[in-house]
Amino acid sequence: MSKFYITTPLYYVNASPHIGHAYTNIISDCMARYRKLKGENVFFLTGTDEHGEKIREAAQSKGEDVKRFADRVVENFKHLWKKLNTSYDFFIRTTDSFHEDVVKRAIMKLHQKQDVYKAKYEAFYCVPCESFWTESQVKDAGSCPSCKRQVQKIEEENYFFRLSKYENWLKKYIKEHPDSVRPKIRYNEVTGFLENNTLEDLCISRPKKRVSWGIDFPLDDNYVVYVWFDALLNYISAAGYGVNEEKFKSLWPADIHFIGKDILRHHAIFWPIMLHALELEPPTTVFAHGWWKIGEEKMSKSIGNIVNPLELVQKVGVDAVRYFLLREVPVGMDGNYSWTVIINRINGDLANDLGNLVFRVLNMTEKYFERKVEGKTTDKPPPQFQSFVGALDLKERYTKHMDNVEFSSALEGVWVFINVMNKYIEETKPWTLRKENKTDQLRHFIWSLLEGIRIASIYIFPFMPSTALSIARQLGRLIDEKDIFLEAKGACDVCWAPGKPFEIKKESPLFPRIDVD
Repeated sequence: MSKFYITTPLYYVNASPHIGHAYTNIISDCMARYRKLKGENVFFLTGTDEHGEKIREAAQSKGEDVKRFADRVVENFKHLWKKLNTSYDFFIRTTDSFHEDVVKRAIMKLHQKQDVYKAKYEAFYCVPCESFWTESQVKDAGSCPSCKRQVQKIEEENYFFRLSKYENWLKKYIKEHPDSVRPKIRYNEVTGFLENNTLEDLCISRPKKRVSWGIDFPLDDNYVVYVWFDALLNYISAAGYGVNEEKFKSLWPADIHFIGKDILRHHAIFWPIMLHALELEPPTTVFAHGWWKIGEEKMSKSIGNIVNPLELVQKVGVDAVRYFLLREVPVGMDGNYSWTVIINRINGDLANDLGNLVFRVLNMTEKYFERKVEGKTTDKPPPQFQSFVGALDLKERYTKHMDNVEFSSALEGVWVFINVMNKYIEETKPWTLRKENKTDQLRHFIWSLLEGIRIASIYIFPFMPSTALSIARQLGRLIDEKDIFLEAKGACDVCWAPGKPFEIKKESPLFPRIDVD
């Protein structure tokens, strides 16, 4: 069984999570569930970044001890991931003792290779971003180039990692591995930066007199580890680096790091060089998704225009939220949050197309066959279905899009099939078949629709797991999540399966329509 190691970034605990955090974990969960359908051994990692001056200041503003503050906010993230039905395998915190040990061990190894040194430093520092900027960068922007807030001029001694030593290696590696950064626009961004800039060595410490909340720097008691250097190492510490070598060898390298595009440089430049210096392979792919915006502004805690995902789930339901975020825009592009668009998606795609199809077919099964209908071993898909499931075209389209992180396109293909089934009902007119006593034709008609719905439910499982399981229960074929994986048979090998009966157990409509007002 092949492995698939998938990660989210670590979320900063200076405030509660918002819809941007939810999006990253939902796309990661979608990929994790899909890979499990393929029969792969999935390790899905998420967690929280808990060090740095920003965290200390947030705790201080609440009058709380910094660790107690972090503990409280971490529970907010875990609560959200549970509400969003995400299936992560491990939750790492940068305050975990095993992670702190790995960070110190990594610094000592780099120091032994003479890749760490101490020097005086002068730069402009942004506390909210935990980032240093050069004078020219600040001058061009008039403030912090990232968040547009005021920066502080800092002059101090610090420890540095020789990033510049590995610049040529990184350029060569990126050129030889065009899928190492995705989508293509982000790959071009990284290569463009490397072509037009000389890498400077990375400052990896902060004096305790200025930043007191962090991992003690192993070479000097007067310093703590820079929060970004600390946080990036979570991907190997959670996989067992330096602690469980058997586990680490089975998982590393990571297959995909899902991140927001605003932290691309850290993951596509700093991180592979850090790994190379530690004599480890880089991740297979860093995939930088777009931002969710309101109007033309990025949704951000710093700006204060966030959408609370828990409130949204309470209003429309978890699977509706998941569907909207995964369907509305391709993963690498920016999306615009709009209440009207969400409701239109729910009422159109979910209530009218999917929900109405399932409810109508279950009603017909009750009415015409007293809840139970059997297919014959010779039954084939109706001609209307042939181009989608008869020749497994749906499977081929679906797996191609899912493998390429094209979730919106994968859903679009499934919805074409759903609407083919809706059209099949209108064209066949089952009430006429019943009136004319064409029982065999009516049986095949109903059974074919139930079989088509079964196939569609498995393909929507990574996107809307609760909905997929509800459909499975109503078809009387599956009981819980493990049955979905058995039904998929590995590699998403979902195909027409004649001869098996359906005994339906109708529940409430999947997606009641919502008044847009």
